[in-house]
Amino acid sequence: MTIHKPVLLHEVIEGLNLKNGAVVVDATLGGGGHAIEILKRIGETGKLIAIDVDEGAIKSFSSKLKVQSSKVEIRKPKAGNFLTVRDNFVNLKNILGGLGVETVDAILADLGYSSDQMEDGARGLSFQKDADLDMRLDRNNKVTAKDVVNNYTRNELENILKIYGEEKFAQSIAKKIVEYRKDREIETTLELVKTIESAVPEKYRHGRISPATKTFQALRIEVNQELENLEKFIPQAIEVLSPGGRLGIISFHSLEDRIVKNIFRAQARGCLCPKNFPVCRCEHKEKVKIITKKPVVPSAGELESNPRARSSKLRIAEKI
Repeated sequence: MTIHKPVLLHEVIEGLNLKNGAVVVDATLGGGGHAIEILKRIGETGKLIAIDVDEGAIKSFSSKLKVQSSKVEIRKPKAGNFLTVRDNFVNLKNILGGLGVETVDAILADLGYSSDQMEDGARGLSFQKDADLDMRLDRNNKVTAKDVVNNYTRNELENILKIYGEEKFAQSIAKKIVEYRKDREIETTLELVKTIESAVPEKYRHGRISPATKTFQALRIEVNQELENLEKFIPQAIEVLSPGGRLGIISFHSLEDRIVKNIFRAQARGCLCPKNFPVCRCEHKEKVKIITKKPVVPSAGELESNPRARSSKLRIAEKI
């Protein structure tokens, strides 16, 4: 198991304005680094509800919590004060309803993958390790990256790479994948990496960033329905916050950040009617105020100690 370093940890804990006794949701438990610090801040009278679709993340965190509980900072949480739920954060309202929780004081969603998940060879999330092309966080999902790569049409692949990966060589990569799979299926991550490398110009094959980066991102998004789930999650999160409660979201690429920014801005506005309407007809009310006018990014010190944080951005909104 790797040592997972939570990104923007200090900024998250301070930005969520956590108090002793608060009820908090960690909507994407992952490696659990944020959850540990949240438990320290909310104390024994607080409640943390930690959600993750990845069963392995929940099991791993339980063992980490036992180690941390032996230290002075965290006493063993009382029964019911710390709960883990294996589910997707897109089901947030149903999850809380099932627990009898109506409102919460803070919600965090870290949209990145933990180091443990990236290093898990069985998942095939990383283009640096040879593994089966899977990429599912929820093993109950039927569609794998292998299914996408070998069964989607050339146009479908090209669109995914363009939209989800913002890949400028989407057309040539999709073409090369379709050519390769005529003879045999692409089954492993390194097979896919080699196919991608053969589709891009020579000067892009040995750069600082792997030419497979954007394709792998696109496949992960497609397999796990990440953008659709995020768009459904944010309104639910705002709805279940108590007045004064805060929602923090850490994104790792422009597609995620754009969704967060746009929904926050829309929810921070009153009337959404076109400007030429003489009278408001939408009756939309301002629901949040934006705490972070610009996204919070890692400090130079954090980037030096944790290079994986380089693309992270934190946005925070407060329920009115």
